[in-house]
Amino acid sequence: MKKILILILSFSCFLSAYSTHNRAGEITYRQISSYTFEITVITYTATGPGWTADRPQLEVFWGDNTSSILPRVEETHLPDYYKRNKYVGTHTYPGPGIYVIVVEDPNRNLGVDNIPNSVNTIFSIATTMYINPSIGYNSTPVLTQPPVDKAAVGQRFVHNPGAYDPDGDSLSYKLTTCRADNGEPIAGYTFPPASKEFYVNAVTGDLVWDAPLYVGVFNVAMLIEEWRNGIKIGEIIRDMQIEVYETDNRPPVVNADDVICVEAGTWIKYNVSATDPDGDMIELSAKGAPFEIEHASAAFDQISSQPGYAEGQFRWQTICADVRKQPYILNIKAEDNASPVSLTDIKSIYIYVIGPKVENVSLEPTTTTVFIEWDENRCEEVIGYNVYRRISPTGFVPDTCEVGVPPHLGYKLIDFVKGWKNTEYLDNNHLQGLPQGHEYCYIITAVFPDGAEGYASDEICTTLIRGIPTITHVSVIETDNENGKMYVEWSKPIDFDSIEAPGPYQYVLYRSESFWGEALTEIATLDDINDTIFYDSLLNTLEHPYSYKVEFYNNSPGNRFLIGTPHIASSIFITFDQLENALKIHFNKNVPWINTEYTVYRKTETETEFDSIASTANNYYIDDPLVNLREYCYYVRSTGGYSVDGIIYPIINFSQENCEIAIDTIPPCPPILSGESLCDSLYNHLTWILNDTCRDDVLEYNIFYTPIKDGDFELIGTVSRDFNYFLHYPELSMAGCYYVTAVDSFSNESAGSNIVCLDECIYYELPNVFTPNDDGIFDIYLPASPYYFVEKVDMKIFNRWGELVYETDDPKINWDGRNYRNNRPVTTGVYFYICDVYERRLTGIEIRHLQGFIHVFTGTDTKLQHE
Repeated sequence: MKKILILILSFSCFLSAYSTHNRAGEITYRQISSYTFEITVITYTATGPGWTADRPQLEVFWGDNTSSILPRVEETHLPDYYKRNKYVGTHTYPGPGIYVIVVEDPNRNLGVDNIPNSVNTIFSIATTMYINPSIGYNSTPVLTQPPVDKAAVGQRFVHNPGAYDPDGDSLSYKLTTCRADNGEPIAGYTFPPASKEFYVNAVTGDLVWDAPLYVGVFNVAMLIEEWRNGIKIGEIIRDMQIEVYETDNRPPVVNADDVICVEAGTWIKYNVSATDPDGDMIELSAKGAPFEIEHASAAFDQISSQPGYAEGQFRWQTICADVRKQPYILNIKAEDNASPVSLTDIKSIYIYVIGPKVENVSLEPTTTTVFIEWDENRCEEVIGYNVYRRISPTGFVPDTCEVGVPPHLGYKLIDFVKGWKNTEYLDNNHLQGLPQGHEYCYIITAVFPDGAEGYASDEICTTLIRGIPTITHVSVIETDNENGKMYVEWSKPIDFDSIEAPGPYQYVLYRSESFWGEALTEIATLDDINDTIFYDSLLNTLEHPYSYKVEFYNNSPGNRFLIGTPHIASSIFITFDQLENALKIHFNKNVPWINTEYTVYRKTETETEFDSIASTANNYYIDDPLVNLREYCYYVRSTGGYSVDGIIYPIINFSQENCEIAIDTIPPCPPILSGESLCDSLYNHLTWILNDTCRDDVLEYNIFYTPIKDGDFELIGTVSRDFNYFLHYPELSMAGCYYVTAVDSFSNESAGSNIVCLDECIYYELPNVFTPNDDGIFDIYLPASPYYFVEKVDMKIFNRWGELVYETDDPKINWDGRNYRNNRPVTTGVYFYICDVYERRLTGIEIRHLQGFIHVFTGTDTKLQHE
């Protein structure tokens, strides 16, 4: 009996020695140079009630097979037995790569409801670092809001980490599983139960628990991901504890706007308020990005307080350096003074600091260009200017939060002018010349270092000087492969400088057998300025489109010169896509005017005359239903015009006549593929979808597979159109990449779907407890569960003095608890292992590095001894 009592006391002391009652924590870093980083570890630990351990230093595993001891540089005592601990150190990595930084500390506090045996579960937090020179320097977001608030049964609870990214990267949020040994998810962990819902808002970062069901202590983990230009560049995990109480108290409510938009340089003076349904006194506070930026000038004060109501004021002098794409998130927190349980509410306010608009834009048109000038933006941080253009004005005036030029306006970004001081641009349509006959409108925006645009300039418009011919008609009169005929017409120039070009004048007409005038040939000269019509004959209008250019010359003897830069216009040329019982007719052309309507004419084999069958504003028309293997003939009439007065309107042109047989030569749309691995069942489950119009013609699906990334795909199966899933049982590894094609009844095969690669199954795990006491239960140290696709391991086990006690390359390990040097049983204690697992993954054989602790209980020792 005495021996059993000694063992129990020894085990209890062992647990106490390693118990720190960790409640929450996260790891952040700041990049100092190419491969050197300053790492900060924040933990929140319990200071009572009762005895708790303290950690003046922590070990950090850097993710490159090295570790260091970081000293605590700061400790802050918080209300309700919380203490904030800050550990800081630097580390230099060997080169580019993905590194997972892990901190482990035995153990979590006792009685966490959603973590089995929490007091014996390692507290572990992790941050994933991506070192990639191509994306530039990166520092993690800073979490400004401490995770110390309480929750109440039946009351909605909200926490926001107050994440601020110093690089201006975008952030996303999701729930994840709390971590244990080696940063691996805790076995048996569950999310806290809720009466309605428990989630994290992926955009705002609000963790919402609506609402706790019973009193208890719960730990949750939030994954915060960093994104730059659509690429994930890092992630951190905040592990936090929420204590739930039974109380009649109700939380206060913060009243504030969701979004504030200001121009850089604005002095923000913004009042917020909070109310309490129970009439409790309220304390207001603020955290977040405005207080963390390098030149921070923000402040917050509570300016009034009375039972059930409080008011505070946020102040911030913004400057040009504050302009960026991402908002600054301000967290306003209200906490009541109810006893014994005070409750809180957090409101996140998005503050956008927007660059000033470009001022004093002016335009100077010529016959084919527009010269644009503007003032330097008052923010010297500007890296350049975006130039936008469209035809005809919109009357756009931006709202307070409307940045840049909204796409719905129809403006096109035509160029970027680099440099703050560069404030002019010549729009010559990228050397092609601007077509006559339109009102050209412009908006200029200032661009900041991260790509953020300021407010749009005032919209300004002009028309070109009408000093050159303006083509209005390029129309097919007759369709034939030898005797085709075209009608060409233009509007004569009226605004040219007749003093500089007194005449006489001459038109020179050019033609090309193409849309864009790639091979222009002179075909005619006309010496009368009023002679603006030309009939072009002996052409192959059946098989080719034709484009034309009209040059305008001052043709006086000894003073002949080209006036302006002419534009090019082509005929409409129709082509077909053969579909199942249908034909898709494309209206191909290159014209400087705007066509607003196309009328389609058709005749069949049994008809002698064309008849109009449809009108459309699109550049195509689908004639459906038709009879397969029957020929149909078409031509198209276009209707359009220029956007200025003084030019013929409407402008009507005709295409050539063209015929085609209805038969399906178009493959189906590619499927959209998704997949998941059912690791326990050893198969990959693939599913795909097609939209309704594509699915109607599908006969079957082909499934392709490669076991390695960038490998050669092989056909592994075909299923009928009645199935949209496939189960694949791989032989060598669960990892693999897949794509699917659709095949129709005419054997047309679609392009491949998106490629889906699966590599999510991890079978090889190691237990952290081992009892070699000859009781027939766990006397041999083996992997924690059945494993698959492991080639070998490199397993080394060390005692606490760093001495190797066992090693093997057998994936089964089969350690009987003896020291390999003397074959004696090891003693009770904590042992450290390093295990490289050689697994079949997407890239082939990969090495997965495991490390952690094994708690050995032999049942025969009353104290730890040196082997």
